[in-house]
Order: sequence, then C-alpha cells, then structure tokens
Amino acid sequence: MSKKKKIILVIAILSCVILAFIGRKSFSKYTAEIRGDATAEIAKWYFKVNESSEEIQNIKLASIQNLATVAKNKIAPGTKGSFDIIVDCTEAQVRIQYDIKFENETVKPTNLKFKYKDHECNNLSELEEFLSGQSNQDDQVKKLTHTIEWEWPFETGSSEEEKARNDKIDTQESQTITDYSFDIVVTGTQMKPN
Repeated sequence: MSKKKKIILVIAILSCVILAFIGRKSFSKYTAEIRGDATAEIAKWYFKVNESSEEIQNIKLASIQNLATVAKNKIAPGTKGSFDIIVDCTEAQVRIQYDIKFENETVKPTNLKFKYKDHECNNLSELEEFLSGQSNQDDQVKKLTHTIEWEWPFETGSSEEEKARNDKIDTQESQTITDYSFDIVVTGTQMKPN
C-alpha cells in the first residue's frame, strides 16, 4: 500500500471516531449524578474484670480468709473463704463472650475444694467449666459477679480410715506447701452479630 493511501485511511478512521463521539453526545440520554455521604457509628467496646481492663488478677487464698484460730495470711484445714470475679460489660454495645481461666497455679492442698453456685469442684480445671458466659448488648444486667467459695475441710472422708488417710495428707502438705496462689485470666471476645 502506498504512503498516500495509508494517510487517507488513517484520516478516514479518525473522522469516523470523531463523528461517532459528536453524534453520541447529541443523542445521549439525560443522566444525573447525585452524591451523598454514608456514615456509620462504631459500636463501643468495653470490657473490665474486677475494675481493671488490662491486668491479670492474682488470688492468694491466705489473704481472703479471716479466722482468729489461724495465723494471719495462712490457710489450714478448717479454713474457708470466697472471692469474686466481676465481669463488667456495662458500656459495651456488642455481644461479648467471656471465658474465665486460671493460670500459674502453685501447689494446691489436695483436700481443698471450690464451690460455684451448686457445683463443687476438686480443682481449678473443673471450676473453669462453669465460668464462661456471655453478655448481650440489650441485657438489663451487664455487670456479672461470680462468687467462688473455697474450703479446706477440717476432716475429709466418710469413713474413719478415709479420714485418717486424709489427715495424714493434710499434715504432710502443711509441711511442704508454703503458699497457694493462682492467676485469673478473663478473656472477652466480641460475638458475631446475628
């Protein structure tokens, strides 16, 4: 193809494109563009345990019993007490699943028991099974108090042989266990909306 024919072909193609563009503008439909703003307020996250939002709570049973027959800050067979775990979701605007776990437990006296509501537990692992729950954004009460009782019975067992065996365990442990404590770790997680 000659150079002259190529130039004529390019001019013809450009002319078609220009005419199509001009024709489209003169025969187009009416359109309008309306803009608006979309806003969404973020639901508030709020989760505290025993009035703290960051710290792990450490519990020493010796500091939460009060018997005149046992030295201050000591526990022994026949002592008992209780402690509270307060889960506070009062200002949360989402559903919260919370789990209460125990960590860093030192050696526990064998015959020491825990009680939560109607559940008697031999150890903290058993106790954990009853301490999870949830708080919904529309609940009337969003500050939940879990009262956990503990007791180291003076005598443990139903027969004289069993009581004698447990007395021996208590005596041995009183000579080897110097302190019993554990950490409470409460985890709050937003639940998926329905």
